[in-house]
Amino acid sequence: MAAHAGVSPATVSRYFNHPHIVRYETRNRILAAATELGYVRNRAAGSLNRGRTGTVGLVIPTVDNAIFAELIEEFASTLSKFEHALLISSHGYDLTREAQQVQILLEHQIDGLVLVGGEHSEETFHLISSNELPALTVWNWSKNARLPCIGIENRELGRMSAWFLYDLGHRDIACLFPDGSGNDRADDRRNGAFSVLARLGAGVALNRRIACPYDVDLAKDIARDVMQGVRRPSAILAGNDIIAQAAIYAAASLGLRVPHDISIMGIGDFRGSAALEPGLTTLRIPARDIATHAARTIVDLISDDDPDLVSSLRLRPELSVRSSTARKLR
Repeated sequence: MAAHAGVSPATVSRYFNHPHIVRYETRNRILAAATELGYVRNRAAGSLNRGRTGTVGLVIPTVDNAIFAELIEEFASTLSKFEHALLISSHGYDLTREAQQVQILLEHQIDGLVLVGGEHSEETFHLISSNELPALTVWNWSKNARLPCIGIENRELGRMSAWFLYDLGHRDIACLFPDGSGNDRADDRRNGAFSVLARLGAGVALNRRIACPYDVDLAKDIARDVMQGVRRPSAILAGNDIIAQAAIYAAASLGLRVPHDISIMGIGDFRGSAALEPGLTTLRIPARDIATHAARTIVDLISDDDPDLVSSLRLRPELSVRSSTARKLR
């Protein structure tokens, strides 16, 4: 193939192992030659020489969530630019099962591992350390993280959303969040929101702490019950956009006008949240930026002789104000 592309065998080897150091024009010639000749790289043979398989494992809580789909899409796309493939697994918010999934991925000889959130079982951390596996976490940023982390501070999301509704004049705010079991992201958002509401004296809101799963049907029923209560809250703060969208559907089913009768705010800015009627006010989690940085960082961890040089990265959420919230009339 080298002769067909008009380059040396060493250049072909560099292209397949480290494509970023080969000139663009040369890469195109090698790729064209490989396509014409029907050449398929033998990664298994290469892994025997380098001790690597060119695969990265990603363990997510669930595939049934739009924002994780966004993360996967961008993560896989960026990895492919570095000649790495992605193996995906999910644990259903069960950290014991997550450790089992990590074990399975290790049996498939992954080169690196990415986990979601900062909370994991000791068994998972032991598997990573005992196998000297390059690993990092995404979504949650924390200065006390046990692994390099790339994401946002979820407590900040809770604080920002609570402040936003409070500044609009809302004091009776129903907070619909998951219970946090196996989900430190939701737990941090909830605690961040409650800390602000308590400090501001929004006592009614603290009595409306309602456990609500990330499920449209169940969340809709729960939101309907809240809105049909003896005293309807002036606003709903949802733990993510799935719950917020369900609340909008619940309001419509009851003939309530959003935001005239009740304001609704989410967290995440999922695909489709802007297209709702009314458009959902929410805090955008930069999922694609998190994925891009994570893919580049895990590749660096895999190839770098000094992984301690790889640092964590904190990204900032962005407030997207749309039509689902309004100032509370006195």
